[in-house]
Amino acid sequence: MFKNTMKTTVLLAALGGLIVAVAGLLGGGSSGAVMIGLVLALVMVGGSYWFSDKLALRAANAQVITESDHPEFYGMVRDLARRAELPMPTVALSPSDQPNAFATGRGPQKAVVCATTGLLQSLSRDEIEGVMAHELMHVKNRDILIGSVAAAIATAISSIAQMAMFATMFAGSSDDEDRPNPFAVILVSMLAPLAASLIQMAVSRSREFEADRGAAELLRNGESLARALERIEVMAQRHPMVVAPAQAQAYIHNPLAEMHARGSGPNVARLFSTHPNTQDRIDRLRAMRFN
Repeated sequence: MFKNTMKTTVLLAALGGLIVAVAGLLGGGSSGAVMIGLVLALVMVGGSYWFSDKLALRAANAQVITESDHPEFYGMVRDLARRAELPMPTVALSPSDQPNAFATGRGPQKAVVCATTGLLQSLSRDEIEGVMAHELMHVKNRDILIGSVAAAIATAISSIAQMAMFATMFAGSSDDEDRPNPFAVILVSMLAPLAASLIQMAVSRSREFEADRGAAELLRNGESLARALERIEVMAQRHPMVVAPAQAQAYIHNPLAEMHARGSGPNVARLFSTHPNTQDRIDRLRAMRFN
């Protein structure tokens, strides 16, 4: 837990340092670019965070259910929430054949957990329990907020970089010695959003590992979630899901990702993934020991 928490803290600090560095270089020390970028980011990401539950449910075509609609599944979520010392979340079902699930909402008091019908039909009870424990750990750890903060900073960096690039491209000649080198501005404007995206993805992966760990501790075993991830990895290829890229990162398994469970060697594509390598997650879960 401490390792993952420290990793997330360091990554968020790196994003904060990056925005200061980029703004200082591209803005010539002016705070104007920083403020404009932050305002744009807060408007875009803040709105998405505030309405995250409605947006996610609408994107998944999900319907909120009650205990009378699906007593066994609803009762499972209620029991897990009680054991995790969380308020009862809103429970929803998405009509997709791909086994998957996600959590959303502004915090524990406004949380929503959603499973696909494919998850309930394809996995065993203990595997479903492992998946839903994972989603409740996202709620408990306030990962929706952490992800929104990371997204806001990354969006601000991209906004600042784009403004600086356009300003440089359309600015007339100037003899101002304090003006940044236009070639350096263009280079930084291209590389800064890439660096911000890499850090943002790393934050997301660290929170997935932490939710896996929390779920295993809640259930006192990592095997049920490990088996669920194995089955989801394989079955997701048979049942493609149409999901907006912005929503894909919320799922326990990226519904847009290509299968890469076997082997965990170096892969540049993984640096841009919102989810850790599935086999790495499984190995960590099976290595956990409980008294």
